[in-house]
Amino acid sequence: MTQVLPAFDPRLAPIVADEADALLLPAQAQRLTADGLRALFANPPAWTPELHREKKFADRAPAQAAVLIPLVMREELTLILTQRTAHLSTHSGQIALPGGKLDPDDADATAAALREAHEEIGLPPERVEVLGTLPIYVTGTSFIVTPVVGLVQPGFELVPNPHEVDDVFEVPLAYLMNPLHHRRHSHAFEGVVREWYSMPYLDGDRERFIWGATAGMLRNFYRMLSA
Repeated sequence: MTQVLPAFDPRLAPIVADEADALLLPAQAQRLTADGLRALFANPPAWTPELHREKKFADRAPAQAAVLIPLVMREELTLILTQRTAHLSTHSGQIALPGGKLDPDDADATAAALREAHEEIGLPPERVEVLGTLPIYVTGTSFIVTPVVGLVQPGFELVPNPHEVDDVFEVPLAYLMNPLHHRRHSHAFEGVVREWYSMPYLDGDRERFIWGATAGMLRNFYRMLSA
């Protein structure tokens, strides 16, 4: 998740064409269901994450963190995402998965992801069926992130924390797991070329520009689902 720098709009960064990406197929439909995901995590395929680590661009100590990939079991699975508030010290205003740094009292990354999702958006932990985790993803701001995948029973009422979250919305998982909606960007800043994925989503008349670490972890999820 590349930090937003002054006068920098990630939407305007050049898109890099990739012939190999043009040949990729959407994730298998049977895996985009609750039962399909349960079976997948119970017996994971052999696969390799595409993205591991972003180029460092912030001088800060590394910190363990976790995010929740909360998939709501509606007629089709949807992913809950947040819009971060503009005043936060890192990744302000960006679209994110609910999550944050591990606290000393957290038993593990899963406990941290569930706690953070409850604190940020009011998602009750008891409504989440944890399936497993994805490989660690290291952001350019030195967060060592464990993505935790969970199925969410519908019927909840979210209450976003106004100090951290401006908005909460859902995106169909099938949309995000279709590589036709993945764009790879490249941008040179201070002599360093940085690359990242974006997955723009039109939510009514509003574009939700999903990019950076969030898009990177979802790209890895796509790689697992399509293995």
